[in-house]
Amino acid sequence: MQATISIPQHWAYPRFALEQRTQDGIILGFYYYPNGTELAEQFDEGWCYVLMPKKNSDEISYLQENQIQPLSPQELFTQITAEIDFYQQQIAILQQQLAIVTGGFTNA
Repeated sequence: MQATISIPQHWAYPRFALEQRTQDGIILGFYYYPNGTELAEQFDEGWCYVLMPKKNSDEISYLQENQIQPLSPQELFTQITAEIDFYQQQIAILQQQLAIVTGGFTNA
């Protein structure tokens, strides 16, 4: 089942998606400050995003939509291929460890 989010028609549509990679980190969540509210007066009306700047950190940051810098297609390609390479190395290491534990016999 595909999860869906309903956004009121009078709200602007968010510019960024959940799990989208940006120069500021990965989007973990977002919320909206509607016009005419205390939060909108304090922080400006619109979307605010929760980002994880570093993958292996417990640090998070909160940025408004106009503060977030998207990645270029080349930057996105570079990040994703680097992550694929990292996980392929991890898989190779685990396969070696499995071969040692099983004496070279696996059910694969």
